[in-house]
Amino acid sequence: MNSYEFSAFASFTLAIILLFIGKAVIGRIEVLRRYSIPEPVIGGFLCAAVVGVAYFVFDFKITFKLEVRDWLLLYFFAAIGLRADIRTLISGGKPLATLLVLASVFIILQNITGIGVAAVLGMNPKAGLMVGSISLTGGVGTALAWAPTFVESLGISNALELGVAANSVGLISACVIGGPIARYLITRHKITASGDKQLDIGVKHDKQFTTVVDSYGILWAWLWLHVAIIIGYYLDKALAAGGIQLPLFVSCLIGGILIGNARNLILKKDEAYPGARLGIALISDISLGMFLTMALMGLKLWELQGVMFFITVALAFQILLSILFTIFIVFRLMGNDYESSVISAGFGGITLGSTATAIVNMSAVAKQHGAAHRAFIIVPLVCGFFIDLVNAVIINFFVGL
Repeated sequence: MNSYEFSAFASFTLAIILLFIGKAVIGRIEVLRRYSIPEPVIGGFLCAAVVGVAYFVFDFKITFKLEVRDWLLLYFFAAIGLRADIRTLISGGKPLATLLVLASVFIILQNITGIGVAAVLGMNPKAGLMVGSISLTGGVGTALAWAPTFVESLGISNALELGVAANSVGLISACVIGGPIARYLITRHKITASGDKQLDIGVKHDKQFTTVVDSYGILWAWLWLHVAIIIGYYLDKALAAGGIQLPLFVSCLIGGILIGNARNLILKKDEAYPGARLGIALISDISLGMFLTMALMGLKLWELQGVMFFITVALAFQILLSILFTIFIVFRLMGNDYESSVISAGFGGITLGSTATAIVNMSAVAKQHGAAHRAFIIVPLVCGFFIDLVNAVIINFFVGL
């Protein structure tokens, strides 16, 4: 088989083109806008499909160097922190605890579902854990970490393939279901959207700019983002030295919250460059879109070979479970309001995809209907930190059965 790997520079350039393609498609197809389908999904999945065709039809393997993708993740979480008001964070205490409990309950249901499907299809029931919370809630990193245990201790030789394949399908599914869920809830319950144009990520689709953003306004915003990331980096090091392991983007989120609120107290507003707040929104929007585009274009669909039937059946049940749990439980217990509908858009990202997927789904809804500030604080904290701890405990319990 012939192969070709795009360099990091070429991969990044291609991601820009794909994001433009996604924006153009969304702009021309009203039904995609109506259901808040994120722009990066279109271009990213189109690329993954073309790469898949090249592999299966033409026996040609295309891969990408995507190191810059991780930096983009830090940018948009630092931006969330910079724009977060501490009063909103404090008010999110109870909802955060509620969402964590709901996500924890869902992890148990997710693993029971995976085990049940594996048993019905005549497989080792514990293989179902690899299409449960290990790969879906935990992500590909958790799947990579647990695969050796499943291979060596449980005799499940294709554990890694199951985990990676399930994560790929879950990621795509999470990108697609978030917007439609939010629209259904808003329409079904006649919810009044916030209409708040001060978004945590990006700007509203119909936003009319009253603030001029010049090059130095963007540069001022860029400086604050880098300061937040630097603080997040050293905070991460300090926590690691104390035995606390956090994803780096969570530390950058916390760093942004700390310096953003300190800056607001000292400066009251960005006197030097009034466009800096909008600059942060624009930089974070680009970073988010590019991150998800690169995540999707990097999917290796050929890794689904050999496990397609099991993955299809298992993920069909997992996706249905996520949708029903979100609509009938998460939305109601999170408040039956606009904030809860935005959180519901992100819940599929928590349970099927990744933190970035949750945020991009929520951002697509917010751009159309208005900001939901509390949602953009509690969902990243639940996704990026607390749920990983709970998931590790639950996985250990099921593996030990």
